[in-house]
Amino acid sequence: MLNDLSSPLAFLLSRRSAKARDLVAPGPDPAALDTILSAAMRVPDHGKLAPWRFIVIEDRDRFAQTLLSLYLADRPGAGRLEREAMDAFARQAPALVAVVSLVRESHIPAWEQELSAGAAAFALLAAAHASGFAGSWLTGAAAYLPGMAEALGVPGGRIAGFLFIGTPSRPLEERPRPAASDVVLRFPSGSA
Repeated sequence: MLNDLSSPLAFLLSRRSAKARDLVAPGPDPAALDTILSAAMRVPDHGKLAPWRFIVIEDRDRFAQTLLSLYLADRPGAGRLEREAMDAFARQAPALVAVVSLVRESHIPAWEQELSAGAAAFALLAAAHASGFAGSWLTGAAAYLPGMAEALGVPGGRIAGFLFIGTPSRPLEERPRPAASDVVLRFPSGSA
């Protein structure tokens, strides 16, 4: 296993993202992916709206064609390198799940619903980590292309991210983290 599961806190402190291009087989089998997705559904969800959808992208050839078609419609002058980058994006890692934010008509503010979608994406990454895999949450051009959510079957949705899951082909690198003193504030200011 990749992770230190000796305690929940050690597990959380060991989580880090992989580079999608460095994720190789094995990835989660269908039963493992279902478990990962079930864990991702247990996020805070004010109003019980489930304002997110998980799109398991199984047919990578079809996804690559869809992605390229949407990309060229948005950027008709795209050159060979851009086309190749879209194709490579679609084919990274053994498993790929699109997380789509789907704000529902409700008294629950849209912002809270969008935050729930972000929490679901993180929970998916954490569950993949707990299952012995690594993951990468990417957006980029693919997430912002007009028509992408509709092409994935979620009209009116917005792509929160593409989550790539697999086994790292190289050791994961730790990245610099913010110092608590830079991001933790106390209210009222100056209190302990």
